[in-house]
Amino acid sequence: MKRDSMKYSEKISNRLNNLLEKTYDAEKGFKLAQDKIDNATAKKFLNDRAEQRAQFGHELKQDILQYGELPEHNGSIKGDLHRAWMDLKSAVASNEEERLMEEVERGERASLEEYNEIINDKDMVLPPSTESMLKRHRDAIESSLTVANIHERMA
Repeated sequence: MKRDSMKYSEKISNRLNNLLEKTYDAEKGFKLAQDKIDNATAKKFLNDRAEQRAQFGHELKQDILQYGELPEHNGSIKGDLHRAWMDLKSAVASNEEERLMEEVERGERASLEEYNEIINDKDMVLPPSTESMLKRHRDAIESSLTVANIHERMA
């Protein structure tokens, strides 16, 4: 059943599918980092972020489907966010926890920027329900960054 009797434009569909792919990438990155880190506080933070991204992915997928489009099913191998997560994987391989958390923070900032670009794109008119969901996701990412620097959570 389609919501608001509105169909996404191709641009909206492409942007949200890109965001969905990057959300899958982020979830995988958080899980990878969580498995490689010893600090209990940082491990819980990473687990919470992985679960959050799984929920964001589910919500994005449902939103895309409700407007009659087909969502992506995997992560991507493109874009700045992916490269940030590739850097994260390199940091994990060297097992340097501080560097790892800095890469996580960098990935979060890239996610925040991606959400802001979509929300603030004046050439796209998002359905109100989609805009509200994106703002909620963005605010949650921003909150995790502003409460404290991520790598300070390890202390």
